[in-house]
Amino acid sequence: MKQMAASHFVDRTLDNGLRVIIEVMPHVQSAAAGYLVRTGARDEIPELAGVSHFLEHMCFKGTPRRDWHRITIDFDNMGSTYNAYTSKERTFYFGWVRVEDLEKQIELLADMMRSVIPAEEFEMEKKVILEEIAMSADQIDRCVYDLIHEQLYVGHPLAWPVLGTTDTISKLSRDELHGYFEDRYHPGNMILLVAGNVDPDAALAMARRHSGDWKARAPRPRRATPPTLRSGTWCRKVERFKQQAVALAFPAPSATDPDRETADVLAAILGGHNSRFFWNIIQEGIAAHVAAGRIDYCDAAMMIAFGFCDPQRADELLAAMRAEIAKLCDKGVTNDEVQRVRNRTRTGLATEAEAPYYRLMQLVNDIDALGRPRDVTERLAAIDAVTPDSIRAYLRKWPMNGEGALTSLGPRHWPEKAVLVG
Repeated sequence: MKQMAASHFVDRTLDNGLRVIIEVMPHVQSAAAGYLVRTGARDEIPELAGVSHFLEHMCFKGTPRRDWHRITIDFDNMGSTYNAYTSKERTFYFGWVRVEDLEKQIELLADMMRSVIPAEEFEMEKKVILEEIAMSADQIDRCVYDLIHEQLYVGHPLAWPVLGTTDTISKLSRDELHGYFEDRYHPGNMILLVAGNVDPDAALAMARRHSGDWKARAPRPRRATPPTLRSGTWCRKVERFKQQAVALAFPAPSATDPDRETADVLAAILGGHNSRFFWNIIQEGIAAHVAAGRIDYCDAAMMIAFGFCDPQRADELLAAMRAEIAKLCDKGVTNDEVQRVRNRTRTGLATEAEAPYYRLMQLVNDIDALGRPRDVTERLAAIDAVTPDSIRAYLRKWPMNGEGALTSLGPRHWPEKAVLVG
């Protein structure tokens, strides 16, 4: 079998505090670059919920050198595959181009990081985001995701939605948005990532030319630790939905915990592709969609088992999910199950590692959570270390056979004992 050429990392910090991490991928003909801003929904105060996501939109709306139209044209003139996203913990702006256009890509992204927050675009974009919030309210999966966070992280910033609320976005002023921008978008709170067939010295020179004159600022203080995941039963009655969402949550290892890969293999066996949920719940006709997965942050996480079903079959779905979890806790998993997940993971990691765009997505997760990049070999080794025995040990440390936290959302007030939340 032909082996991929090895890559290597260069990790430097500019004089102004901007960290630059480069992965050299000599076997490709393209390069991807992105600015990671270490701010997201959990870094907001309640009155400004949604400001990080709003700011992501505004960085595409005007800079000292470009208006929104010029930004779009310049991306297209490079043939760039570009985008941005905001999560609970980060905002990331990125683009993927031919190696020859890497400096143009970095210059454009750097220019966007100096947004002027144009007043003439602010109110228009506010309408766009309010519409996005309204559309999100019509998606049952988004609604139950927000409900889980709202109840399990009550009183903590992880509880508010990334989009914010109609109330907070309606009240948000341009001056408040600009103040948040000035406080977060500075070298001490940002990292430039580059992956591709690049010369590290040349890429560092690009970073200095286009980001080196940014004013140095001290890093932001540490985030507040989330509360311990609580147990309980909550329901939000939403009559416009035709299905009932049922979700069980249990404490799980965070993005920095050594048990994270074991948790992910376990989740795949329970509720991933060709999983126990698939064969014993979906194929039995109890529900059309049932899955399991880990939602993780730098210092907290939860393991979720969830599904969507006919409202009258919610009891049946819950019982079926608990039965599969109980069997898994009592009997463990088989070597064949672990190997199938390993094989799928290895294929996914290997194919993603062949494209700088997808490699950049892997890097941003590792760097933001772990503080350092991992190469594909290290990531594969972590998956290969998972065994039936390590999963049994995981379940003793992170049990899933208790009551957990149950959330329900749909046209029924179900279960009857659930606390009904507005």
